[in-house]
Amino acid sequence: MEKSSVDADISGAFSGRFHDVEENLKSIRFSIGEAAIQSGRNPDDIILMAVTKTVPVEVINHALSLGVDYMGENRVQELNSKYESLSREGKHIHLIGHLQTNKVKQVVGKVEMIQSVDSTRVARAIASRSEELGIVTNVLVEVNIGKEENKSGILPESAYELICEISEFDGINVQGLMAIPPADCEIAQTIRYFDEIYKLFIDIGSKNTHNNSYTMKHLSMGMSADYAEAIKHGSTMVRVGTALFGRRNYSK
Repeated sequence: MEKSSVDADISGAFSGRFHDVEENLKSIRFSIGEAAIQSGRNPDDIILMAVTKTVPVEVINHALSLGVDYMGENRVQELNSKYESLSREGKHIHLIGHLQTNKVKQVVGKVEMIQSVDSTRVARAIASRSEELGIVTNVLVEVNIGKEENKSGILPESAYELICEISEFDGINVQGLMAIPPADCEIAQTIRYFDEIYKLFIDIGSKNTHNNSYTMKHLSMGMSADYAEAIKHGSTMVRVGTALFGRRNYSK
């Protein structure tokens, strides 16, 4: 079957979802622009990341074709199952979910950034594998801003110490923080968490000296329900899944 026929078949099978993604993306971009301007920032400085958990690769590639340059996967296994079929040229793929040390070799070299580093052990494993491959992997330190017992991430008061330690590892480049406020919060409480993580982001950045090899470049916070507020409160990168792709079955 010729490529044009295959493309036509794909377009027909997913035409409804393609249209929804197109319309959703217009709305998201408008909201990002408004939020950035309201906070005195340039909309072009805000990174929109498409969160692609459970999303078919055909739908992901359509979003990428519309100018979405960043995508984030939660699970290593799902990333690997999609990887070869993704339209990766010129795009930025991140791992945003919790990473176990025994999965490090399966993902390093495939992603530009790992946003979920929360321990010296996992950072050392990423650094070691990166050195084996002759690359440097960018990472964010995940902060458990709500101090939830069932959630991964370093406690806020321990984040600076961890960053100082792991930034000395060859093979990784610490570039900022990632956080997910508790899911059951009212928006006012979520905003307070955003303010706390932004203050931590700024405080750690202000402590950087020529002796420290980290850069506080990215603050990854805000998802489908609260990305506009996250931008108003300092986020440089928002991770949007449901608002872009629609509701999905997370039990898979």
